[in-house]
Amino acid sequence: MSSKVYFWNLRASVKAPFDKRMRSLLKAANVGKEITEGDLTAIKLHFGEKGVTGFLRPLWIKPILDFIREAGGKPFLTDASTLYVGQRGEAVSHSLCAAQHGWDPLILNAPVIIADGLKGEHEVAIPVGGKNIEEAYIAGAIAEADFFVSLNHFKGHELAGYGGALKNIGMGCASKMGKMQQHFSTGPVVTPDDCQACEACTKACKTGALYMDESTGKIALDPEKCVGCGGCFVVCRHGALNVNWQVGVRDFLERMMEYALAVVKTKNKPCLHVNFVMDVVPDCDCVGYTDAPICPDIGVLVSFDPVAIDQASMDLVSAAQPLYPSQLPFGITPGQNKFAAIHTHVPEHMGLDYAEEIGLGSREYELINM
Repeated sequence: MSSKVYFWNLRASVKAPFDKRMRSLLKAANVGKEITEGDLTAIKLHFGEKGVTGFLRPLWIKPILDFIREAGGKPFLTDASTLYVGQRGEAVSHSLCAAQHGWDPLILNAPVIIADGLKGEHEVAIPVGGKNIEEAYIAGAIAEADFFVSLNHFKGHELAGYGGALKNIGMGCASKMGKMQQHFSTGPVVTPDDCQACEACTKACKTGALYMDESTGKIALDPEKCVGCGGCFVVCRHGALNVNWQVGVRDFLERMMEYALAVVKTKNKPCLHVNFVMDVVPDCDCVGYTDAPICPDIGVLVSFDPVAIDQASMDLVSAAQPLYPSQLPFGITPGQNKFAAIHTHVPEHMGLDYAEEIGLGSREYELINM
């Protein structure tokens, strides 16, 4: 059965500028009827890593926040800490990054709340019973919210092939332990030569998996004790502990989709997804820079089905005229999958087939032009 996806192609006028067109899009999708007075509403987005310029603009988001407040909701802007060490690896630096990129609570009338707490340990275990994931670890504030909205910069992704609603909720809503679980790692990659023997990681390791090797005076790992919480990445300042990214891409995508299912399961009402198919760049907003876009700006899509909205966005990008210079190989024509042409390691359907298989939504959609 097809799902409804509402689409605005970015055409505007003096009488219908951006904010009015966004409100019309949300109204057409009957978003207001799903919001109950007083609903604490998690607005999940990516605040943009340092050096990135292509992340969602606060000005684009304000009409959505205003709409939700008028419907009775109480929105807060949120994301979870990253698994890798960086500006978004813990809540203090992450909040400062959001402020530096224009996410000002006083202007947007919505606070920034890092969903998994100060060091990425505030999580809620959600039963999944999937092929790969029995129990998912979801960032606490997202799991506890009454209503959930994902705002997604639709683009490429260096591991998953593309990033949209499913990536934003599956990987983006997981705690550090949840992110480790998706990357199929039993623990960090240890580089003893970089260890300065400060023992910050051994103090942070609650299971005793990290210890000082008496023979070398350097850090060592007991993998049988490691639970993959990721806390050691935050405290190591010397690069001795890093993420083990070695995972089969198909396995990674399946785990990510099962995590997306876990996020949806935390709510007793439909979750809303908004894809901004604008600044369609080849890689994630985590990479520390923004490369040239691979196609023109296309529009904004709204749906309660995360699979349908991602499939529709993918089809629109594939159909669009390719842009050069960019990472696209020369010779790409409209109709070819641009993300597949760049990220050749990713399976054909980039996990969308598995997402449909486990009941996250439908790849069949009705595109309703506004």
